[in-house]
Amino acid sequence: MKNIVILTGAGISAESGMGTFRDEGGLWTQYALEDVATPEGFARNPALVQEFYNIRRVKAAAARPNEAHEALARLQREWPGRVDIVTQNVDGLHEAGGARDVIHMHGELAGALCAACGHRWEAPAEMAVGEPCPACKGPHARPDVVWFGEIPYHMDRISDLLDAADLFAAIGTSGQVYPAAAFVHQAAAAGAHTVELNLEPSELASGFDELRSGPASRVVPDWVGDLLSGRSGRSG
Repeated sequence: MKNIVILTGAGISAESGMGTFRDEGGLWTQYALEDVATPEGFARNPALVQEFYNIRRVKAAAARPNEAHEALARLQREWPGRVDIVTQNVDGLHEAGGARDVIHMHGELAGALCAACGHRWEAPAEMAVGEPCPACKGPHARPDVVWFGEIPYHMDRISDLLDAADLFAAIGTSGQVYPAAAFVHQAAAAGAHTVELNLEPSELASGFDELRSGPASRVVPDWVGDLLSGRSGRSG
């Protein structure tokens, strides 16, 4: 077993203080998804959308990686084969924890995107409506995140990695958001051993070869330790 592909979702960052869609009383419960996470919502009320992502950007900047992020970085350093991390998260906690070459399929809070010319740049702590693009000077800046109804980034690259995977792991994902929810099926079809690590089994749990349940800060380091010692899954 040489090639490992890891998909991470909001659950891996929850213990670092980054909320999930389902947190009671969290930031996402104060806003409607269709208002702050769709192109249509941005067109209707760009000020509300910028406000929402400004709050998230500040929160992400103050967050610190937890033991799960650090364990995956350790796996990248010590595994004799290839370890690719694909994340649905828009925070930078994987990188802060030491991971490299993380594939952000839903973009990053730290980035800005020109809706007119496609130019990307580092976002300021607070983005305003009509923020000018450094390239075309047009007032079309938006957060460089993938909203519902938009195509995630790097899909061709991710597909190639899944087809070559010997082991696929999904960590902290709900199994409800596509196309990421279909990754396990693609990896399994290519012959990969599949494992889900989650606080509790997701809706797709039955499609995995192996399940590990519990807080990410515990189950991910344990799994990484087992992998590196040859005690997990198909380690040959």
